Order: sequence, then structure tokens, then C-alpha cells
Amino acid sequence: MESKIAIKELRTMNLEGGYLIDGFPSVGFSSVIATESMIQTSQFQLAGIIDSDAFPPISLIKDGKPNFPTRIFVNDELKVAAFLSHLVIEESFHRSIAREMLEWAKNKKISLIVSSLSIKSTNSDEIIAVGSTEKAMQKIKDSGLKTLKNGTVPGIPGMLLNEGRLSQQDVIVILFHSDGTSPDFRSSAKLCMTISQLIPGTSCDIQSLQQEAEKVENMIKKDLEEARYLKDSMYR
Repeated sequence: MESKIAIKELRTMNLEGGYLIDGFPSVGFSSVIATESMIQTSQFQLAGIIDSDAFPPISLIKDGKPNFPTRIFVNDELKVAAFLSHLVIEESFHRSIAREMLEWAKNKKISLIVSSLSIKSTNSDEIIAVGSTEKAMQKIKDSGLKTLKNGTVPGIPGMLLNEGRLSQQDVIVILFHSDGTSPDFRSSAKLCMTISQLIPGTSCDIQSLQQEAEKVENMIKKDLEEARYLKDSMYR
């Protein structure tokens, strides 16, 4: 099966020197919820879609309008883009998605990619990060975050770090603890706030995030369940 990832831009955008947020779900939904909150709070607009023939054929209806489940949102004033997905992407696509994201960032002259990953930790308040370059590591230190000395970073975030190091693209992956509750408002809020520390001008409406966390998670779960059903039907 062809695993080519296609990015289609719906309008022009100027992101030179700006930022890209990786909003693909990792473990749980905190990354998606945090990205959704930032998009809503900082007034991002739809600017593109990400698709593949191997993705489940599904349309998300929002306010009566059809939407692709994986989209690109942009705040032109802040020069910040976000890749947001309501699909849990199979591991076989992680390399392709990371490379497409890096190539897109290179073409747009993005200065920093920010990704995230939920990890197991005995300290629920601990937020640590790792960077792909010396410049990225320095930014982590300047932001007052702890750095990861030893460990593993799987999935899309891990590939972004590896490929970013080879291409000298600045990538920061935020590693946060999630207690597994549903919805995990605490980890989503802390992640959103940490991203805003790294990306100037972005913000999080914590009160709104608390109110919307369960709603957003239920919506994402419904989208994922429908996508899983379609995929199972396709390949029986």
C-alpha cells in the first residue's frame, strides 16, 4: 500500500522565521487538546490539509461544514502553523509524516518545530524537553525547562528529532506526564502553557480548556472510532 503523504495548501502563507506545532496524537489526547486550545485562543485559521490514500476516508462535519481529519492551521500575525490531526496514525506512517513535516518546514523557512509526547513519570508536575540542535537545547534552557539526559523518544516526535539533527532543523520535543484520566485536563493545560513559553505570542485559555477538555476528547474519540470502523471495513 502506498504510504505517500500529501500536503495541500489552501492559501498562501508567510512563515519565514516562524514556528510549527506538531499536533498529531501520541499517547492519549493531551497533545491534540492542547493544540486545539491554542488554535482557538490565538485565532488560527485553516490554511491546508494533510492526506493520504491510506488514511480512512472520513469527513469531519464542524458547524455544518465538511473537514479533512488532518489539517494545517496558521496564525499569520504570529507566524505560527499547527498540524492538527484527529486520526491516530499507524507507526508505518511516522517516518513519512516526520519527513514531510520537516520538508514543509524547510520550504517555509520555519525556525523551530515544537512537538510533544506523554511519558510515564513518578512526578506528575515534571515537564522536560529535548532538542535536535545546540540552538534548540539553548532555547530549552532559556525557557527554564529541564532537559532530558537519557531516554527514548518514539514515534513522530522521535523521528523529528533524528531527522532534525541531520538537517540542522531546530526541533524541541516536550515530554510531559499524563495520569491517564479521561480527560486529562491537567496535562493538557500544562502542555499548552509550556508550548506558549517556547512560541512568543501564543496563549492558552485555561478556563476554556478546562470546560472544553472533555468535549474535545469525546469528539476526538468519536472521530477515531468512526475512522477505525471505516478502516476495518476497507481491509476485511
